[in-house]
Amino acid sequence: MKLRHLFLSILFLTPFFIQAQKDITKECIPTAMFSATYSYQFPGADTKTLYGNNSTVGASIHYKTDKNWLWSVNGNFIFSDGIKASREEILGIILDHNGQLITGDGIYGSYAMFERGFHFNAKFGKIFNILAPNPNSGFFVNGSLGYLLNRVRIEFSSNASPPQNLAGDYRYGYDRMRGGFAYSGEIGYLYMSSSRVFNFSLSMEFVQAHTKSLREWDFNLMGPDLKSYIDRYFGIKFAVYIPTYKRMPSEYYYY
Repeated sequence: MKLRHLFLSILFLTPFFIQAQKDITKECIPTAMFSATYSYQFPGADTKTLYGNNSTVGASIHYKTDKNWLWSVNGNFIFSDGIKASREEILGIILDHNGQLITGDGIYGSYAMFERGFHFNAKFGKIFNILAPNPNSGFFVNGSLGYLLNRVRIEFSSNASPPQNLAGDYRYGYDRMRGGFAYSGEIGYLYMSSSRVFNFSLSMEFVQAHTKSLREWDFNLMGPDLKSYIDRYFGIKFAVYIPTYKRMPSEYYYY
């Protein structure tokens, strides 16, 4: 029985052992990879009327096949302090005649507005082995399908309490939260080090989402926002990868 178990274990592990012995400098290696990303984005379409330039940070899980096809799932956090819309457009009905906001303490308060959001997607793409140090590097293209959400976040200084109009669930009537189906395209260059030490990509990305308000009530409209929006982002993305394949052992050992 023990010999049978040993034989089955060897049979099961053989494909992984064979994969581990491939040389990245000579052939395409199938491997899972983890990555951390940063993007700087420029808004377009309906997005640019409300928000300015933004950044995203994210994490991804990838699988690269031995034919250099790429599959991945990604999650990205969108953040910015650039709000293009005026205070009157966002908080209009609760500002006084001077355009100021009176806090819950009965005084003019200091506050700031930010963009916050998320973008989740699944990607599929291809690496083309052009101007590359090994068969696993080169220019790549990919596309994705997913979901995008954005909103306005209002923060008060530590010594000011929010007014009653922005306390509790009332704040949801001013944050312009909207979300919907998103798709994207990306083109860039992926470098996988032959020594496995440093792996990165630099790319340009286009993201478009067809969104609708996710709030039941908009206080500035005094009713629900029934419009449809196109949220669009153009960005430059940098990513660092951690592959999981095992390094090829050295051919010679010196003592």
